[in-house]
Amino acid sequence: MESHKQITIARMNELGAKGEPFVFIIDFDFEKPLIFDFSDRENLLWKTPGSGNFSSEKVTSELTNWDIFPVSLQEYEKAFALVQNHIHNGDTYLLNLTMPTKVSTNLSAEEIFRLSDAPYKVWLKNRFVCFSPEIFVRINDGVISSFPMKGTINANLENAEQLLINDEKELAEHHTIVDLIRNDLSMVASDVKVERFRYIDRISTNQGDLLQMSSEISGKLPENYRQSIGSIIAQMLPAGSICGAPKPKTVEIIKTAEPYSRGYYTGIFGVFDGQNLDSCVLIRYLEQDGDQLTFKSGGGVTFLSDCKTEYNELIQKVYVPIA
Repeated sequence: MESHKQITIARMNELGAKGEPFVFIIDFDFEKPLIFDFSDRENLLWKTPGSGNFSSEKVTSELTNWDIFPVSLQEYEKAFALVQNHIHNGDTYLLNLTMPTKVSTNLSAEEIFRLSDAPYKVWLKNRFVCFSPEIFVRINDGVISSFPMKGTINANLENAEQLLINDEKELAEHHTIVDLIRNDLSMVASDVKVERFRYIDRISTNQGDLLQMSSEISGKLPENYRQSIGSIIAQMLPAGSICGAPKPKTVEIIKTAEPYSRGYYTGIFGVFDGQNLDSCVLIRYLEQDGDQLTFKSGGGVTFLSDCKTEYNELIQKVYVPIA
């Protein structure tokens, strides 16, 4: 019997070959993938930098309450120590460690979606809202590009950009992910190269501004790439920036270190318009379970990582991009 993953890849390939537009969501474990029509506005609302499926109607609600309840430092320390043990044993050299944070707010998930300002926004009814700053891959006229994001700092610190650029741990982490993504792209494309290395974006949030560091890597797909669109995406999953390196062993360690299921968090969302594709990594993510909202966040851990710094970064990322 075919798995959900195999069925989804085959369906994406079929739609790609026909040049039929579709929208897709793939969870971190590729166990509950979803494909939607462009016209489905009842179950899914979304926006990318180039398109969207909802009207920008005025929302009268305001963010008046935002209380967070992260895991304790002691609980994080246990997971961090396990990861460091694997790093020192040579099992992994970069692992993206994430944790859940309960959130209390006056806004619903759909209201957060409509009020948020982010390059990519996704609201899946009764499941989650995501306002992601991170591109996964873009395909334009046969060129595939990926934009891994690694490196975060409080933008209000004095000389914040230079601090981020000169941070030895962030540099090592960024080099690792760029190398990993270059290898991932090389599995599906030719002439792979780094177009931009370590550029900085500023992100505005309800908790203050952040600086994020990214790079751009691109390659050329074969002429008939549309009939393999699902296979191409699947071959690059899970996204390197949210697991680590080497990828298979690191994913295995993540499942023992993290005290919860990621679900759709750190999966991907994407839009195929019949010719080109745009997609994002599902980070900056609030999961809905009845009336309870849970933010999922984390960061890359290397042998240079400091536990308290990583814990603080995890909390710093628990925000909504609402001015």
